[in-house]
Amino acid sequence: MSSVDLRSGGRILVDQLALHGATHAYAVPGESYLDVLDALLDSDIALTVCRQEGGAAMMAEAHGKLTGRPGICLVTRGPGATNASAGVHVARQDSTPMLLLVGQVRRGSRGREGFQEVDYGQLFGDLAKWSVEIDDAARIPEILSRAFHVAMNGRPGPVVIALPEDVLAERLSVEDARPCRVTDPAPSPDELIAVTDLLREADRPLLVAGGSRWTPAAIENLIGLSDALSLPVATSFRRQGLFPASHPHYAGELGVGCEPGLLTCFRESDLVLLVGGRFGEMPSQGWTLLDIPSPGQTLLHVHPGVEELGRVYRADIAINCAPGAFLAPLRRAASRDPSLRERWEARCPRTTGRHTAHVAWSTPREKPGGAFDAAHAVRETSRQIGPDGIVTNGAGNYATWVHRFHPVEYVGTRLAPTSGSMGYGVPAAIAAARLHPDRPVVAFAGDGCFLMHGQEFATAVQHELPIVVIVLDNGMYGTIRMHQERHYPGRVSGTTLVNPDFAAYARAFGGHGERVERTAEFAPALERALASPLPAIVHCLTDPERITVDGTLTELREASARDR
Repeated sequence: MSSVDLRSGGRILVDQLALHGATHAYAVPGESYLDVLDALLDSDIALTVCRQEGGAAMMAEAHGKLTGRPGICLVTRGPGATNASAGVHVARQDSTPMLLLVGQVRRGSRGREGFQEVDYGQLFGDLAKWSVEIDDAARIPEILSRAFHVAMNGRPGPVVIALPEDVLAERLSVEDARPCRVTDPAPSPDELIAVTDLLREADRPLLVAGGSRWTPAAIENLIGLSDALSLPVATSFRRQGLFPASHPHYAGELGVGCEPGLLTCFRESDLVLLVGGRFGEMPSQGWTLLDIPSPGQTLLHVHPGVEELGRVYRADIAINCAPGAFLAPLRRAASRDPSLRERWEARCPRTTGRHTAHVAWSTPREKPGGAFDAAHAVRETSRQIGPDGIVTNGAGNYATWVHRFHPVEYVGTRLAPTSGSMGYGVPAAIAAARLHPDRPVVAFAGDGCFLMHGQEFATAVQHELPIVVIVLDNGMYGTIRMHQERHYPGRVSGTTLVNPDFAAYARAFGGHGERVERTAEFAPALERALASPLPAIVHCLTDPERITVDGTLTELREASARDR
């Protein structure tokens, strides 16, 4: 065997990543995987060097959301892996393909509680779709191939691979695997006939689009199906972009702070078609919209993960496939069936009326001027970045303004965690800017949310990514304060924050900073931030009294007092 044929385990691993289509990796370096870092130098995989493993993992998760291919995250053992667990949780709950590659102690040190040793099978047992440790460098191609297949097939999710340091250093000759291909089951002819029959009979149908595994072709077929049947389409929690907000059949988003009229529409529907999503706690409004286990409405559930079908809801028809494999043949069947077309006129008033109500609800009511108005800031952001701009956010009450007032037209232009993880917006914006350097990328963050991973602003500066972060600063953990005032009015505990000057923070890192105190100041500040070649922060001082879009802290306290 020639030494020319020998590759290190780290080189073999990087070659497998490239073979399976990886183009980017997000990492915090560690001595436990030096061989991988070295091999990346000679690859075409772009490495984004991050400041904390949680941020790196969230970047990889956002990459998976945007591409449908596993985002790659590289972290070191022990604290590196535990820091990254927040991003793994996002990938799990958001059904996003992702690979977390973790350095591990040498094989001879395992079981002795070596330096930073962790049992990753136990650590990630409930978080990851699969967790494995590679004992033999010769099996790297096999295990990487399986990891990509597991991450992408069925309900997508995160896979964790532990890499002992000596396995990565070992040199050997081994064949590469074949590129991963996703298995895509399709509905049977009988299932399509049954769905078509139920759609024909329904007077008040509603389609809810959610989950992952969506493609531009699937969305085109969803729009075509809605057009053919005058079918109202709602998007699930933080899945805006699966249906154009401007389409006359868009019914709104089923999420936190949901429009009351949409909830009424759902409850009055005689048929609900769930496509792609699990319809978990947030879109179901705390499991209240559908009776469990047997819904009162006719329920059709389409999901790529067979384990999800029937797990909570007993559907009248449950179909195991991805959205695209279901919508394409159903659209063809609907366009050929004149009896389905006849239902269009009867349904049209309800469908278009629902959209009209949604537009009215999502239009800012207050006029610009005076103190800072977050609703108008969100709308102004939408105007300046256009429909191709990408908007991200993490979690917090501030996000309700973004969800309500930022209309989303295209898939891949909206990134937010259905898991409700704080700190997501900035890392997600960095991943989006790495993938789409020609498009404006804006992250919204609360003051508490921003400082969860605000240090990743340094990553944006280092990689010359001109993202804009809009920090809505009310000096508190707003969501927790809201709940606190409802249950313990006037008794503030643990929710007050003292914040830095975030504009100065941006400049300290080498970025562009703006400070905004009044509505009229926002548009020019954002325009300057977007025009800057530097990453930017627009620090917006918001009124802490305005705790939600429609309510104040005083109103919460008064309502709580009346209820006592």
